[in-house]
Amino acid sequence: MQTVKMVVTGPFSAGKTQFIQSVSEIDVVSTERKISSEEERSVKSSTTVAMDFGRITVDEDLVLYLFGTPGQKRFDFMWEILSEGMLGFIVMVDSTRPETFREARSILETFRAYAPTPFVVAANKQDAEDAWELEDVRHALRLDSKTKLLPCVAIDRNTVKTVLLELLYSILKEMDSGK
Repeated sequence: MQTVKMVVTGPFSAGKTQFIQSVSEIDVVSTERKISSEEERSVKSSTTVAMDFGRITVDEDLVLYLFGTPGQKRFDFMWEILSEGMLGFIVMVDSTRPETFREARSILETFRAYAPTPFVVAANKQDAEDAWELEDVRHALRLDSKTKLLPCVAIDRNTVKTVLLELLYSILKEMDSGK
């Protein structure tokens, strides 16, 4: 049996925990804590402080392990730890919060520096009325045309599976090419 470690990262409140919860076949191991900051509490009531962990069995030969990172800068020391051994990563961005795009770009560059593995960008909340169009998100994040930017709704199991499969295909393609 082959296991594939994938990391789900992105800014605070981008939808990482929900993304993993939508597809995990086990109860997600989560390190959520109540938020103390008034400003952050206006966005949501709890935050991941260490990691989220979920698992998906693709078939009898392949299992995906999903590790969600904390989105807040003060917990970024966990990023490098969680990136060890990853075969690919997903950067989640909230399509309705353009003020987080610069941070998403910075996180993307940080993870690319940890390991030259395949990655995709998931534009979350694409079902929201105020969501940015994909091409506008691509431009704002300064992504080239080869970078996979995928629409996502973290509470929708099917869009989450599509994002995971796109990353998995990229990982398998890289493995086959013998890199």
